[in-house]
Formats: sequence, C-alpha cells, structure tokens
Amino acid sequence: MNVATDNLLTRQQALQAYQTVRQVSETMCQPLEIEDYVIQTVPEASPVKWNLGHVTWFFEAFILRLYQKDYQVFHPQFHFIFNSYYQQLGTMQPRPHRGFLSRPTVDETYRYRHYVDEKMQHLIETASEEKWADIEHRLLIGLNHEQQHQELFFTDLKYNLSVNPLRPAYNKNLPDIPQQDLPDLTWKPFAAGMHTIGFNDKSFAYDNESPQHQVYIPAFKLASRLVTNGEYLAFIEDKGYQRSEFWLSDAWSTIQRENWQAPLYWEKIDDTWWQYTLRGMQPINENAPVHHVSYYEADAYATWVGKRLPTEFEWEIAAKNLPVTGNFYDNGYLQPTIAQVGELSQIYGDLWEWTQSSYSPYPGYRPAEGAIGEYNGKFMCNQFVLRGGSCVTSQNHVRLTYRNFFYPHERWQFKGFRLAEEA
Repeated sequence: MNVATDNLLTRQQALQAYQTVRQVSETMCQPLEIEDYVIQTVPEASPVKWNLGHVTWFFEAFILRLYQKDYQVFHPQFHFIFNSYYQQLGTMQPRPHRGFLSRPTVDETYRYRHYVDEKMQHLIETASEEKWADIEHRLLIGLNHEQQHQELFFTDLKYNLSVNPLRPAYNKNLPDIPQQDLPDLTWKPFAAGMHTIGFNDKSFAYDNESPQHQVYIPAFKLASRLVTNGEYLAFIEDKGYQRSEFWLSDAWSTIQRENWQAPLYWEKIDDTWWQYTLRGMQPINENAPVHHVSYYEADAYATWVGKRLPTEFEWEIAAKNLPVTGNFYDNGYLQPTIAQVGELSQIYGDLWEWTQSSYSPYPGYRPAEGAIGEYNGKFMCNQFVLRGGSCVTSQNHVRLTYRNFFYPHERWQFKGFRLAEEA
C-alpha cells in the first residue's frame, strides 16, 4: 500500500505524529454548530460526523484488531457504519445514506475517537519490535488517510453548507487573501528528453506513485500560473457554455443535463458574479485562480484559447526542483490566493491542478495484498490525475510524486488548472 523500506519513525515520533494529526481533525470542527455535523446533500459529500468516525475506524480495522491482543471494539455496528469501500472487510452503510444516521450521536462519535486514541497510544508504546515494522507502515497510511479526510472535511462541508439559502459561513473570520497585481502569464520551456518519473525514496508515499520509471517527453511549455477567474469569465462571456465545439462529447452531455453555466458556487446577483466561500458569499476576485471546475470545464477552456492541459509527467518534470511551498491549509485562508511573480507560481498549494493524464498504474505496479490493497488500485479507471495540493491540504501531506485522482465531471474539490502547449 505504501512505499517504505526502513522504519521511518521512532516510537515517540510516531506517537507525536499520531496525536498531532488526530488533534487537527478536532480543531477543524471547532467553528461548527452541532447540526453541521450530520448533513449530507449529495452522495460524494459525506457528513462531518461520518468522516470523524471513518478515519477512526481505519485505525481500528487495519491496526488495532490485527495487532492488539484481545482488542475489544468500541461498538460492534461501527464496522458496518464507518467502512467506506473495503469490500473484503464486509458490507457497509451505502454512501448516499451516510446522512440518514442521527445515531451514533456526535458525542458518541467523539468518544469512539478518544477510545481508539487511547488504545493506539498503548499499542505504539508497547508493541513488540517484531510487529512494529508492520504497525508503523499501517500507521503512516492511517495518518495520511486522515489528512485526506481533513481536506474532505472542508470540501464536503462547503458543499453541504452551500445549498442552504442562508449561505452560512464555516468561519466568517477567516483572513482576507493578500491583494496584489496579477503577474502576466508567461511560458516556461522544457526540452525534449528522457525523464525519471515516480517515487523512489525511504520516506512515505502511496503505492500509486511507484514504481519509478523512465518516460520520453517531447518539448513543451508550461504556463507560469493558474488560469484566473477573470480569464475564465471571458470564456463565459463568449458563450463558452453554449458552444459545443469546445467540449468533449461526454462533457457536452453533462453540461446540458446539469445546466452548468459557470463554475460551481458562482452565482450572478444584480449583474455581478459572486462566489460562495468558506467565509460566506464574496464577489468574484478576477485575479484569483478559477476553482471548483471539472476536468470537462478545464479542457473546454484550454480548447477555447488554443492550448491544452499538461500531462502529469510534464507537471512532475516542471516541479522537480521546486520547494514544496505555497498556500496550504496551514496558511489559514482556505481559499486560493493570487499568483506571485515568477517562472512557475502556484505549483504547490492553492489548487489541485487537472492534468490530461488518465489515472492508471505505472509500469510494474502491483497493489498490496488484502483489503488494504483496495485503497488505490481498484480506482485506476475513468479518472484523471491532479497534482500539487490545495489551499485546504496540509503542507506536510504533499510531495512531488503525489497523484490525486477524480472523475472528470466532479467539481466539489478545490481544483483548478494551468495551460500547456508544445514547444
């Protein structure tokens, strides 16, 4: 499931990492009212309460039940309620029905978390050296898994709150993004050649980031920044959503069926475009990057301007020598910021960037055996790869080779795009 060759953490480091990640999840919930924990408005946007329980269940199912002698589960039905898609572990609450459950209560879900935390601390401190290597690897998976659900906390909650006519804010006291002039869009060239792609290190990574392999890439150019709201607005005003020549066949069917006229969360009020954000409704900032767009919309815009989306390999080549710095969850804005001046701005943070690469296995990839192998491998079909992390991703969760993936019609994640072209 993960790539790691040696023990990466001491017991004390492992315990500290566990406690830190678990506390972040609960800190994120502090602005919520109790009613906010339970709503689910579409199948893909799970309730906060379910996310809190599911990440806890992961540690219970994949570590405690296997490595803690005589472990007693907190509640026998939680294995059904909080399993997500691990078919080898049994049946589960249907995904669209997670919001049907008023019980367990929010209080009981927190007690479940704290029960598992206590058992995990004991296991980390007392497990035999013989078991520790396996426990540590699964622990790292669990921590990274919880960080993924911390991002889902914001994306799911944002959608669930956005359908409320009150347009309530998650936190109306979030800081304003810094205002500055938008740098001109420039193009950075990259020469043709053979390149090494993928993960090959002793630190943690998911299995879908390896094996490392060689690819030949023709010469290309990559845009210096993400496409902005203002630039995308020009596409809308040119009747981009009404002109079939820009859209893939499935994309055109989707926008007709769903009546898309603009990115998700855009709303026209008195001839002015507004956008729902985690701090409430705000006027569109034309200099900020356009976000909550599908692959279909990104591809249509690229076609409209006579460009294309980069491949995931082109993105990795461009990012290879850049530091993993940018606008992440840690910055506190919880929305994308305006690009900085530079050859390549916003590579990391701000928004997950759509690529034109289908999500498929690297040459030689083999999923892990057992239920934990269901984490990535079984989804390698009909989805596209995104790179770089977003404004609601923890900075220490992202790396050069990280491959996120979503279906081409999905918009509720913090996703944007930059353009590419042949050199």
